[in-house]
Formats: sequence, structure tokens, C-alpha cells
Amino acid sequence: MRALHPRHVLHRPLGPQAHADDPECGQCPVPALSHHGCQHAVLLQTATLLGVLVLGFGYFWLLVPDTETRLQQLGLFCSVFTISMYLSPLADLAKVIRTKSTQRLSFSLTIATLLTSASWTFYGFRLKDPYIVVPNLPGILTSFIRFWLFWKYPQEQDRNYQLLQT
Repeated sequence: MRALHPRHVLHRPLGPQAHADDPECGQCPVPALSHHGCQHAVLLQTATLLGVLVLGFGYFWLLVPDTETRLQQLGLFCSVFTISMYLSPLADLAKVIRTKSTQRLSFSLTIATLLTSASWTFYGFRLKDPYIVVPNLPGILTSFIRFWLFWKYPQEQDRNYQLLQT
């Protein structure tokens, strides 16, 4: 109960000393961050993309007064982000081909990507809206590429996690 007392919470050390007595945490205040060497680069990329998103929002709401022009430019802006989202797994595809292993790919995510991007593409065709159709086509294409990789390099079952026989 001492750990829940307000005075104990207020006097808890901060920084690396906070978890020095916990062997599972080591010297890092956030245990998950101590296991990732490239965490700084990922945080920097995420912050940069968030900055671009905020700048885009400011641009559309402050500098583009015409509503029709704002919607067209916003559609293009969102299309670029959607295309980059669907093309981002291409870096992993090169590693899959080089290692001849699909262990780093998620089969269920590939199915979800195909269904989602195909649904949006069909919806965009019905509306005759290129801002919906065009950015979702790469999702369909990359899903079929990943399905081909799953067929060419089938996943091997991990020896440490055998399926339970019932």
C-alpha cells in the first residue's frame, strides 16, 4: 500500500534512477525503448510526418479561402498520404525476396489491406471520384505482390510455438 500513498508517488525518482532497482527494466525509464537501437530515427520520422500534416492542415484552413479549391487540394494531399501508406511495405518486400522468408509479413494484414483498398476503389468508381480511386489502387497492387510472395516463400512454422494438438 505504501506505493499508492500520494507522498510516495510524489517523491519517486525520475529518469534512469526510477527503475534502477528493477532488474527487468534496467536503466531505461521506458523498458520497450531500451531494446530498439533505431528508435530515435523512427521518432524523428514520425515527428516530421506529423509536422507535414499540421502544416498541411494550416495551409488548407488558413491560406486557401475558396471551399471548392480547398477540397480539391485536400483530396490531393490525402491521396499522397494514402499512396505512401500503401507503398511503405515495399522496403520489407525487398528483404523478403533477399531472405526468401515471409516471416516479417502479416498474412491477415495483407487480406485486410486488399479488402479495404478494393472496397474504397469500387466506392470511388461508383462516385467517379479519382481522389478515392487512385490512392487505393497501390493497396490492391501491393496486396497481390504480397500474396505472390506468400505463395513463393511459404511461412515455416516456428519450432518454438507448435500448434496445440487437440
